[in-house]
Amino acid sequence: MLIKRLFILLIAIAFSAASVPAHGQPQVRIGDVTTLAGEHENKLSGLGLVVGLAGTGGTGQMTKRLLVNYAQRLGLRADPATRRLIQQLQERTNNVSAVAVTAVLSPHAKSGQKFDVVVSALDDATSLSGGTLIATPLEAFGEVYALAAGPVSLNGGAFGGQAASVTVNHPTVGRVSNGAVVEQEVPSTVFIEGRFRLLLNEPSFENARRISESINLMAPDAAVIVDPAAVEVRYPTEQFVSAHEFVAACQEQLIVPDGPALVVINERTGTIAFGEHVKVSTAGIAHGNLVVTTVANQQVSQPAPFSEGQTTVTEEGRVDVAREQGYLSVVNEPATVGDLVASLNALGVTPRDLSIIFQMLKESGALHATIELK
Repeated sequence: MLIKRLFILLIAIAFSAASVPAHGQPQVRIGDVTTLAGEHENKLSGLGLVVGLAGTGGTGQMTKRLLVNYAQRLGLRADPATRRLIQQLQERTNNVSAVAVTAVLSPHAKSGQKFDVVVSALDDATSLSGGTLIATPLEAFGEVYALAAGPVSLNGGAFGGQAASVTVNHPTVGRVSNGAVVEQEVPSTVFIEGRFRLLLNEPSFENARRISESINLMAPDAAVIVDPAAVEVRYPTEQFVSAHEFVAACQEQLIVPDGPALVVINERTGTIAFGEHVKVSTAGIAHGNLVVTTVANQQVSQPAPFSEGQTTVTEEGRVDVAREQGYLSVVNEPATVGDLVASLNALGVTPRDLSIIFQMLKESGALHATIELK
């Protein structure tokens, strides 16, 4: 058994090393660009009360009704003393706050495990500092999956008196560390008839192809492309000891992801981001008294004698930017968008001008990418 496990590990390492591209492009693990179908987070929420506040709680009707309902659930109902207590609760609630309790339950969470919850005031409370969350059921689709309670921790608060006050960060939102306990496990089904699916975080036919090829190098004919968003993988029982080991090996495989041709422009900060697939064709730009021309020279690379190499042709791009009055020259060769941005930034072009230039290039058909403005 041990020898077989070591053999499987060596196979995974060998194929991972073989998948490293010679040209040095960045690689990522398959597990970082995909999600295992049937294995997802679950959002939980509940309505609760934070008690023990020093006069910073809520005073609205919702807070009072929640507090009365809580007292009645504890058995305080009809006798005269109880009615007087309820009346007092309705008159004074500034040491209590009605809160929304939210949490994210990780997949495969087991009964008894603990996790953090976020507590947010729903009423007119000014601060939750020093408060304690009383036991609050956390639900999803009408089912209770966890129970939350504990002291509320704030990274800030509201301080001061009648003359002046200071608020640090957000005093009406806090966290209860390890405050929730799993009471009911969320069922998750990963394997269906010996198969599982890898869901691509960014659907792409090319990335789906690369993922399936990488897995098939390790386990031949195990992976098939379902659509741009999913790759289905068959568990090869003859190669791997357990299905979970095979899933882990698949997620550790490396690929070079294919990114979209996208230019993202943030005019407020002057930031421009783009990927390697963004191309600029022959173009000439006159923006105000600014003239931009794109140039690229073809370079022929010859192999050394008797090296059995091949002759290759590469492009060396250049962008010329100048401030002129009315002259514009166009060279019928392409340049890279990186050269274009670098030249415009060196000239001190404003972010708004950069945005306009890129949009005009897109409209003229010279910029082969999608522009996204932030």
